[in-house]
Amino acid sequence: MCCDIKRRFLLLYATQKGQAKAIAEEICQQADAHGFEADIHCITESDKYNLVTEKDPLVIVISTTGTGDPPDTACKFVKEIKNKTLPPDHFAHLRYGLLGLGDSEYMFFCNGGKIVDKRLQELGAQHFHETGLADDCVGLEIVVEPWIDGLWLALRREFTSRNIKEDMSNNLRAVSNGVSAMTVDPSMSGACSLDSEIQHLKLEDLEVKVTDTLSQRPANVHSVVSVQNTEPSLDRSVPPLSKSTLNIPALPSEYIDVQFQDSIDQELSVSSLISDGTVFHVPVTKAVQLSREDAVKTALLLELDISKTTFCYQPGDAFCVICPNNAREVQELLHLLGLSERKECFVCLKIKQATKKKGAAQPEHIPEGSTVEFILTWSLEIRAVPKKAFLRALVEYTSDAREKRRLQELCSKQGASDYNSFIRDPNICLLDLLHAFPTCRPPLNLLIEHLPKLQARSYSASSSNLFQPGKLQFVFNVVEFPSSPSRLVSRKGVCTGWLAELVEPMLQPHKNSLNAKEGKSSTVKVSIFARPINTFHLPSDPSVPFMMVGPGTGVSPFIGFLQHRQKLQEEHTDWKFGETWLFFGCRHQDRDYLFRDELRSFVENSTLTHLKVCFSRDPPAAAEKNPTKYVQDNIRLCAKEVARVLLKERGCFYVCGDAKHMAKDVNDTLVDILSTDAGVDKLEAMKILATLRQEKRYLQDVWA
Repeated sequence: MCCDIKRRFLLLYATQKGQAKAIAEEICQQADAHGFEADIHCITESDKYNLVTEKDPLVIVISTTGTGDPPDTACKFVKEIKNKTLPPDHFAHLRYGLLGLGDSEYMFFCNGGKIVDKRLQELGAQHFHETGLADDCVGLEIVVEPWIDGLWLALRREFTSRNIKEDMSNNLRAVSNGVSAMTVDPSMSGACSLDSEIQHLKLEDLEVKVTDTLSQRPANVHSVVSVQNTEPSLDRSVPPLSKSTLNIPALPSEYIDVQFQDSIDQELSVSSLISDGTVFHVPVTKAVQLSREDAVKTALLLELDISKTTFCYQPGDAFCVICPNNAREVQELLHLLGLSERKECFVCLKIKQATKKKGAAQPEHIPEGSTVEFILTWSLEIRAVPKKAFLRALVEYTSDAREKRRLQELCSKQGASDYNSFIRDPNICLLDLLHAFPTCRPPLNLLIEHLPKLQARSYSASSSNLFQPGKLQFVFNVVEFPSSPSRLVSRKGVCTGWLAELVEPMLQPHKNSLNAKEGKSSTVKVSIFARPINTFHLPSDPSVPFMMVGPGTGVSPFIGFLQHRQKLQEEHTDWKFGETWLFFGCRHQDRDYLFRDELRSFVENSTLTHLKVCFSRDPPAAAEKNPTKYVQDNIRLCAKEVARVLLKERGCFYVCGDAKHMAKDVNDTLVDILSTDAGVDKLEAMKILATLRQEKRYLQDVWA
């Protein structure tokens, strides 16, 4: 086997926000050093690969979106492989390895990867490398890095096995054809040869691994940092890490060349940021604070005027708001990077001719004719937590030896714990790093290469166009990130902070309801676009009963549901309408009981049949026999009614809100209720719930 020959494998990625793509590109970059050639493509580029005729090993990196769906880029692929007419040996020739990305705060962890993995096996494909499931909740790198390390050994085994089988096949063919007089020694079995080769490769792979990583280390990587303090921090290391020999990633190949050109006062529209779908620039006509000033979270309601647009929606739909990065942070970043005087210059991007990065392409999320300031404001997620590859690249643009060493530690395998503690967990961003490492001055091309696209933020509609024609309302909590030892200043969420600041002049004081008067004509506008079709909608048959669970701002889409139902009842008095339930909860009855007046009104006019509320931080009333703190407590108290609606009357069950705790607790409560009512064990109850989900009768709109 000639070590100089590059052995090809097909590398596909399916990404929603860029994570899977970045990891696939890291695999591609490492492949060359390990003697492999990665043929990398987005899974949507079906014109560039063909799995039906693919002979080489297949590697897939795929993320999960929503509550457990494959990413948008994989929808077509999944639909094709789910075709029931495909024979069970359709992919019997395929040998593959799959890395799934997900977040265990969501119920269907890594489900995008699991769906593809299961279906490939059903069609006859076999693993050559075990499936990896990486959890963004605890750190993707905990699984990703060992999985990639194991990939190289698995590929070596796969190609060795293929070569041995091919040699044996050729020998047998030669003997049978009388072409060669060579005899086959029966004592030399292919299995023994393969085992021997694999044992050799284990040692070889270990050698390559150490050589690859250590050869990338700068000369000072063995230097010892003398420190007085015994506690590590973002910019300070202590033994044993400060005295360790480090295995650091290979230096990513730069691939973008940036040239600055004088501005000609051409204003770029944010519409250019969205390649698919129509962007609508709509005025804000109302802004109300729904929570009291002393509430733990500040909840705001905004109303948009869509009457002069073609934007349309159903209750339960979500839409996206295009938001900029914080203006003060952008200006500070421009200053620290020495770009303040060039902020209005046009940026011309080209691919470096000498780059070693395979498949290098200009980022689509940076419109042609962008200025420096526009890119940092609208195109790049400057708040993104820096990946280890970015830290490795920053080392080359840091002049102080101690700062270089600390950045090397943070991106090394030995520094994995410090990376989690001081960068990932506290959500450290580039701006924090530049403050912590003052001699680090990366060029603009490095930011463009490593920072992900600034994503539009998604919100659920909390209104009905039938009830309020031409109006679109939505509710959100203003996200707060407190200061920490690694981050000296507190920050608000990128989009929620921007929206709160934008509407502050027109913000009306605390209201429990929507009955605040509409403000005067406002010049404040936001840019929105519709999200892909979802299924979080009212039952098409109005006679079907349904239950809604929405604590806090999770109640938002259900206000739209109830507005819509009220209008239908007013217009169609001869229709039969099923009963409606809402389980709502908040911390304090007098501080953050959102839409209190509206909900009472819905009960009074029979739009809402049952309203069950609870307040987790208020002391229980003396007269309460069964005090409840959380929505799942009230669901348990109504267990018989829940089972009746779901099992006997074939109703629907909706959950909206926090995925980490509430949605999981509600799911567990439903399993217990179904188990008791049906007289089956929990496993069978979980199967019943899975069936309800497939029938689109158990629906979730949850977020981390």
